[in-house]
Formats: sequence, C-alpha cells, structure tokens
Amino acid sequence: MVKIRSRGEKVRSFVLAHVAEFPHDIAKKTSEEFQISRQAVNKHLKNLVDEKVLVREGKTRQQTYHLRPQAEHVKVYTDIPRLEEDVIWRNDVLPLLDQMPANVLDIWSYGFTEMLNNVIDHSNARQVSVHVKKAATTTEIWVLDDGIGIFKKIQTELNLLDQRQAVLELSKGKLTTDPTRHTGEGIFFSSRMFDQFRIMSTGTHFSHQFGDEDNWVFESADADRGTAVLMNLNNHTARSAKKVFAEFSSGDDIGFTKTVIPVRLAQYGNDKLMSRSQAKRLLDRVDRFKTVLFDFSEVETIGQAFADEIFRVFRNSHPTMKLHAIHANAEIKALVTRAQLADPLPQGE
Repeated sequence: MVKIRSRGEKVRSFVLAHVAEFPHDIAKKTSEEFQISRQAVNKHLKNLVDEKVLVREGKTRQQTYHLRPQAEHVKVYTDIPRLEEDVIWRNDVLPLLDQMPANVLDIWSYGFTEMLNNVIDHSNARQVSVHVKKAATTTEIWVLDDGIGIFKKIQTELNLLDQRQAVLELSKGKLTTDPTRHTGEGIFFSSRMFDQFRIMSTGTHFSHQFGDEDNWVFESADADRGTAVLMNLNNHTARSAKKVFAEFSSGDDIGFTKTVIPVRLAQYGNDKLMSRSQAKRLLDRVDRFKTVLFDFSEVETIGQAFADEIFRVFRNSHPTMKLHAIHANAEIKALVTRAQLADPLPQGE
C-alpha cells in the first residue's frame, strides 16, 4: 500500500509540474513518464479535477487541463503620479500570496514594486491594471499600462536607432532614462529572478526564461501605446533574490559589476555581424561593468573586424575589464582567440 500511494503522489506531482507546458497531452506525457496506462493517468486527472486542483475543458480528444487558480485579483488604478508601489504591494497583492516561503515573497516584492514603479515614474500612463493569478504550483502577475511604451520611451530618450536596439541596451542592465532617480537595475534583475519574464510593448517583445541567457525579440501587431509585463514564478522555488544579485557581482565586489550580453540582438534580419560599427553599438555602455560575457548563442558567424573591435581594440583601451565569449561555435572562437592574441599595436592599424 505504501508503494502504491508513494507512486500515486509522484504521478500527481508530475502532472501539476507539467500540465501548464502540456495542457493538451498531459495524460500521454504522464503515461510515458511512469510507464502506466492512460486509464490509470485519467483516474489521477479526474481526482485532481474533483479536488478542484485542475480545470478540465472540452470533450474527449479535445480535452485540455489547466491549474485552477486559487486566488485571482484584477484591479485598475488611475491618478498614476499619486500611486505608491509599496502600498499597493502591501495592501492589494501581498495578502494573495501569504503562506509562501520568505525567499519567494522577496522575489515577488522586488519584481512587482520595480515594475509598478517604472509605470509611475516613466510611462505617462493614464491608468495601470494589476492581474494576479495564483495556482497550486505557480503564480503569475501582469502589470499593464496605457502609456507611451517602454521601448519607444527608451529609443526616444536615448536617441537609439530603433526599439530593437532599446531591447539590446535593456538586456545589458544599468539602463535608465532618469539616472538621477534610478539605477537601471530593476528590469535586468527582475528578468533573471522569475521563471518567466516578458515585456510586450508597441510591437516589440522582450522575453527571458530562467537559466537561459538568450534574450530575444520579435515584431508583432501590438497597440500603438502601452506596456504589458508578465512575471511567473514557482510557488516553492529555492531561488532567492540574494543569489541572483550575487551572480552578477565580480569577486569580492558585491555591486552590479557583471553582465551577459546576447550578441544576436545586434544582428538584424539576415545581416551578418561583420563591421566595427556593429561592434561599437554592442559595446555601448559596457564600460560600466568589470566583467562582460558576450553570449554568441544562435550567432553563426562574425567578421574579423567585429571580433577585433571587441576583443583587441576595446580590450586594450579597458585593460582592467574582463571580456569573455560564451556559447560560441568553433569559427567564432577562432576569431576571438586571434583578436585576443594579436599584438596590441600591430602595424597598419
């Protein structure tokens, strides 16, 4: 009896952990994982529905399963300049998340207040809405405003080429349009604390999955104004805000001194990263850090001039900085090594 019950708990745990990823075929995935019949899995699914942990929609082969929200909250706020993010967190959001571990609440407190403060200080919005949906295993919060749009704001204020470059700069960290009042760290660290973090605004989408430093963008048909931020987190994650902060410090320096730059965001369409101008755009503001990891994920090739500008010219003018290429293929590694080993003052340069 103990073995049967223990196995049943494992099956249920697997279902709850993966149903969001496989809402249409969670029964098949569970059957394959535990080598049990679909009928056995369906009994577990029925019990979870009866216990009001799962929601079943559709009939027969069209059925889908979803985690039933345990708490839902939607509220619209106006008079934006008078809002206080800590008050809204304490009075409206925190009561929905009580009983969560302290480390989880710390992450939510940091991420929510940083995102709402961005709306208050930067968006020029008329209203902002907060959507909270807590389920058995995960919680997600949306912060949506009808303001100017975060990427458009950054592009305009910093005189950038386009909104894609705004995403690139945002991914580096320490980016703010109001340096007298902000450090530009909120989005960088929030995007790395949550299991899933997304910003959608005026046709551009910035997304980050925990453990994956490959930030990305795509163009879509969004509205002309406004920003939507999604944060999603497991209710029992062992992650902590303190550990995430520490990950981006260098050695004994506890400050924000280390960053990861997704190189492919500097690449437009079918264009290759060949020129020094492209490299210089990628290098903009990186001298604010002590350690920089250039992530070459999904970059197939670069030019000799591009590599030389970063790993010889810039390196020689910033000798105390540490520059590293990560996730690079053999061709790119060879070009980086060639630049790193080159004479600092070669003839003809």
